[in-house]
Amino acid sequence: MKIGIIRCQQTEDICPGTTDFKIAAQGKLAFEETGPVEVIGFVSCGGCPGKRAVSRAKIMAERGAQAIVFASCISRGTPIGMPCPHFKEMKEAVIRRVGEGIRIIEWTH
Repeated sequence: MKIGIIRCQQTEDICPGTTDFKIAAQGKLAFEETGPVEVIGFVSCGGCPGKRAVSRAKIMAERGAQAIVFASCISRGTPIGMPCPHFKEMKEAVIRRVGEGIRIIEWTH
């Protein structure tokens, strides 16, 4: 399966995404159900309130992503300890834009 990951822009300075790539390739944690996946895109939400996540998810879907994954920094607050207050609305907007045919995974590790 090919996936596109959306991360929190505020974590870019402290997290290079290496754990996201590692567990995706190994098919662990959030990817236990899918098995190993190929990351075809790794983008930020564009900053609060995450409006750019919608167009970026659409582009990744158009380029072959079969699932859009919200990194744990957005949905769980890992590693900064505070989940995104815009996650629910961002996720719903992404689903509306990319369509219901694409899988949504709410976390990574």
